Amino acid sequence: MSRKRPTVADLRAMKGKRQLTMLRVLTLEEAEAADRAGVDIVSVPPELVRNPQYRDAAPSLFTMPGENFFEIGTADDFVRWSFRLYKAGADAVYCSAGYATIKRMADDAIPVIGHVGLIPSRATWTGGFKAVGKTADTAIQVFEAVKQLEAAGAIGAEIEVVPVEVAKAISERTPLIMLSMGAGTGCDAQYLFAEDILGTNRGHMPRHSKVYRNFAAEYDRLQQERIAAFSEYVADVNSGAYPEDRHIVHMDPDELTLFMKKVDAKA
Repeated sequence: MSRKRPTVADLRAMKGKRQLTMLRVLTLEEAEAADRAGVDIVSVPPELVRNPQYRDAAPSLFTMPGENFFEIGTADDFVRWSFRLYKAGADAVYCSAGYATIKRMADDAIPVIGHVGLIPSRATWTGGFKAVGKTADTAIQVFEAVKQLEAAGAIGAEIEVVPVEVAKAISERTPLIMLSMGAGTGCDAQYLFAEDILGTNRGHMPRHSKVYRNFAAEYDRLQQERIAAFSEYVADVNSGAYPEDRHIVHMDPDELTLFMKKVDAKA
């Protein structure tokens, strides 16, 4: 039985009632798997949602494309970018730009998800890639950022690597849909990257990540199989084992005789 794709109103109505699930997916195959697995929300690269096959693969996923603000430009650039994605089938857009940019999009009825806590594109302001909000002063700054997102018209916010107590208190005091990445279950959704879940990430594994499969080992095995297959092909060509008679086409003997006479006459 197919699921209904949630709307912004649906997500707002679910706030505080159950934990939503969210993934960052990069491919059609991952999006299709997320849809079939019952995931609620996905973050995707903009080019994925613009793929004409995307909604066939993931008809039920509330889909939120996003780029770092410095890849897009000014507030007007963001509006044009958002309209293209909304037309392509996006349900909301992620924006880590300033509040004025978020307000500019929200004023044009674009559902916008902001970002608070550890914001990777702005990590220099909070001391690098580490938890944010571990003191009362920094925690209240996270809360104030959420309130500014509310005022700007955002529908939600990713809250990343913030102490669970702080994230819970904030989520209880805002109508925004709060998407927890390493901020505990007091928020409205749990957010992980597919590459971590599938075990394809060969770099740093964040504390909040959880690995469910080891695709990296399978990819390594497949790469060795590729090398072996290509090596066998090279050996077959060098030895004359390829091509065999079944790989080629022969000419009718009478036609071949006629062809040879004509080609010799023109040589």
